[in-house]
Amino acid sequence: MWTTTNLLLIAIAIAAAVSALAAPAAAGLVGGWQPIPDINDPHVQELGSWAVAEHTKVANERLQFVKVVSGEQQVVSGMNYRLVIDAANQLAGRDFRYDAAVYEQSWTNTRKLVSFTQERK
Repeated sequence: MWTTTNLLLIAIAIAAAVSALAAPAAAGLVGGWQPIPDINDPHVQELGSWAVAEHTKVANERLQFVKVVSGEQQVVSGMNYRLVIDAANQLAGRDFRYDAAVYEQSWTNTRKLVSFTQERK
């Protein structure tokens, strides 16, 4: 027998399920790569600068961050970023373009440089 309480609980569960299905469309699908909406956002530019600094800690290159020129983001348990970065190679005396993959989880203050490679022409 269906009671008013049971029907109310079912209605709430259905509403929550519909809301959960609609939320990823607004925030980007979990697992899907989306263009970064504002590449000039200070956080995005800081991520690019951080990626260059992390790379120079382990590589024998003298790079200086110029700017993030494009990128994509992927919602996971945190955020994955694929960034295209302009950086000045001080040893070569000119700018190069680099691809960087960064993982960030803000609530645990986790940030990891997954990869950093010079783009091939």
